[in-house]
Amino acid sequence: MTKIEIISGFLGAGKTTFIKKMLKEAFAGEKVVLIENEFGEIGIDGGFLKEAGVQITEMNSGCICCSLVGDFGAALKEVIETYAPDRILIEPSGVGKLSDVTKAVQGVAAAEPVELNSSVTVVDGQKCRMYMKNFGEFFNNQVENAGTIVISRTQKMSEEKLNACVNMLKEKNPEATIITTPWDELKGEQILAAMQHQDLIMKEELETHAHHHEEACEHGHFHENSHEHSHDHGDDCTCGCHDHGSGHEHHHHADEIFTSWGRETPHKYGEEELREILSKLSDDDDCGIILRAKGIVPCTDGTWLHFDMVPEEFEVRRGDADYTGRLCVIGSHLNEEELTKLFGLM
Repeated sequence: MTKIEIISGFLGAGKTTFIKKMLKEAFAGEKVVLIENEFGEIGIDGGFLKEAGVQITEMNSGCICCSLVGDFGAALKEVIETYAPDRILIEPSGVGKLSDVTKAVQGVAAAEPVELNSSVTVVDGQKCRMYMKNFGEFFNNQVENAGTIVISRTQKMSEEKLNACVNMLKEKNPEATIITTPWDELKGEQILAAMQHQDLIMKEELETHAHHHEEACEHGHFHENSHEHSHDHGDDCTCGCHDHGSGHEHHHHADEIFTSWGRETPHKYGEEELREILSKLSDDDDCGIILRAKGIVPCTDGTWLHFDMVPEEFEVRRGDADYTGRLCVIGSHLNEEELTKLFGLM
């Protein structure tokens, strides 16, 4: 019987880093297949994961929650028959609805020898409030349908902020196991035990469960002013953020709200130049509401630069070469002309 783990998370939450840790520490020695579905024209994470020796099936033709049963079922069936893996990890698009992905897996499980072992959502603790407020329809769906929620970047948070984040998540999903300890301090086996709801972490969560049901005004938690890059929009805003709070009246596909811009290019960038581009992308809205940017590009000094960006935060590091430079930007109301200009690709 092949076990299936769904590892979801909003754009830039840290899913790839989490998967790498689990591959190395919890699934070592097993035959593992990763099915990765990136929202965007260019799949970039696959390059990061190939070094782990994992078979990648990228479905970049569209969000798996938009083209579910046919394509996804066929892809899963093919993977099972071709590789007969011990375990399949499914990494849905950052803007995919976890409920749709879960349904699709259950549909395949009815006909194939597979079982859904766990359903995990990785949440960036520092961005939880902002995403819940502005992109609730997608973000909340991932939180509400998870068996386990792994909060990333908790080492950068104060205890007060972490508690507030946990309370927000528990309001949406009081049953989930919530992992708040920084990943580096946990072994992969401990995380897997929590994902499978074994007793290691559950006991403490159940004891504290009762204290987290604080009554609050329906919208109070998510409409406070904060210094976060939260894109407060007026009533005439068309990005869909107002629809998301209501949950019941409107149901969107990811491609109605989010768009992506991608380029393959041999263009070389200096490290400082790239940092300036990412800083501009992060700090102002000239190019649209940017939720995620990532890429692998050649550097002017002959090395290669890998970059990742989420609102207010980006990282540039040296990495392996790729067959050509690749860029991908995901967000709402993207201005493709401005993006092309910013990356010097006119």
